[in-house]
Amino acid sequence: MTTLDKAPAEPSAEPSAELFAEPSAELFAEPSAELFAGPERKLKLGGVTREDVFTVLGALVGSFGLDWVLYERVLPFSGALGFLLCWYLLFLVGYYGLGRLQWGGLMVRERLASVVAWSSGALVVGLIADQIGYVASRGYEAAQHANFLTETMERTASLSPITSGGAIHAVVGSLEQLGLATLFAVPLGIAAAVFMSEVGGRMARPVRTLVEAMTALPSIVAGLFILGIVILTFGFDKSGFAASLALTVMMMPIVTRAAEVVIRLVPGTLREASYALGGSQWRTVWNVVLPTARRGLVTAVVLGMARAVGETSPVLLTAGFTSRMNANPFEGHQISLPLYIWSYVKLPVDEMVARAFAAGLTLMAVVLILFVTARMLGGRAAGEPSRRQKRRLARAEREARALRPVPVAAPASATAPAPLRPAVATGEH
Repeated sequence: MTTLDKAPAEPSAEPSAELFAEPSAELFAEPSAELFAGPERKLKLGGVTREDVFTVLGALVGSFGLDWVLYERVLPFSGALGFLLCWYLLFLVGYYGLGRLQWGGLMVRERLASVVAWSSGALVVGLIADQIGYVASRGYEAAQHANFLTETMERTASLSPITSGGAIHAVVGSLEQLGLATLFAVPLGIAAAVFMSEVGGRMARPVRTLVEAMTALPSIVAGLFILGIVILTFGFDKSGFAASLALTVMMMPIVTRAAEVVIRLVPGTLREASYALGGSQWRTVWNVVLPTARRGLVTAVVLGMARAVGETSPVLLTAGFTSRMNANPFEGHQISLPLYIWSYVKLPVDEMVARAFAAGLTLMAVVLILFVTARMLGGRAAGEPSRRQKRRLARAEREARALRPVPVAAPASATAPAPLRPAVATGEH
């Protein structure tokens, strides 16, 4: 009988002993420490390195020396402004040259753009700090006395000492006029923005054109408009209410333009989801669009307030001038802080000039307080839960943790892996 004639071997009825062998301990052993040998290196994305600092310092020092040589020895130039401008241009050229010695062209252009952005921001901050410092230094003589914020100028003459008189009546007038103007301008401006961005139609283009034209309207024209219509035509007296109407004319186009841009940034999918759930157009705008654009609308209000808070000519034409306290904006003349500054800074008396600069410092503080308050009232960003919702989520999480069963430790014998059961071999004999 040949090998081909042999019958295939029958499968063994007894399972092999290898199937019942205990699993090797190497499978459950801890990973070797050699795998994690060596110190861990952290990757730093962005930031400022030592080379960046030295490159900027080298460019600053080198450009300053070259600028001094050009202005003092070579070129017949003079003046601090030209010196600083030339220094900045030479600094950019020097930074680009030093950067080319270290990095590639793309990285040099990127870092040069970063330097220009940072220097521009530093310039703006420096100018603001310089203005605040100058106003504070000139007005500190009057602002350091408590009477400046507690008294009026009713019993103070030009030659009175600095410890007499104050600007409390101007502070009250500015707050009331700005408050009324905000009360009138914000609803009208947001309503116009909603009309142009959500409703549309044939009148949307003429309204947008009119708003854009009013954005560049001179403040004196707004004052003359209220003077001619409200005071001369309808016979109302000059008052803080008339001044607030003039400020409203100036605030409304700023609020409208900014609010329209913000509303257009709301994703259209949110509107579609509201319409799919059966919401009407006005309910979609009220419950979806406006809450989503809340932060941007607050910014629009802040821009409008910044446009109106420092105006003098509309208040001078519509509110008049007074040195007494008038807390009623609907009757009698009423003064504001900008008008107070304009009236006293031109007098040839040092005490009056100091009071004017102190009023300017007070106006800065009032504007800062109003803007911070507006930001706080702006609330949370879109999608961010409120404080009540955060408290509810925290309470629900604590309750869930309290109801969660505590895991019971398994016995030591149960921790070992169970042996593998052999598969039953089947086959035809």
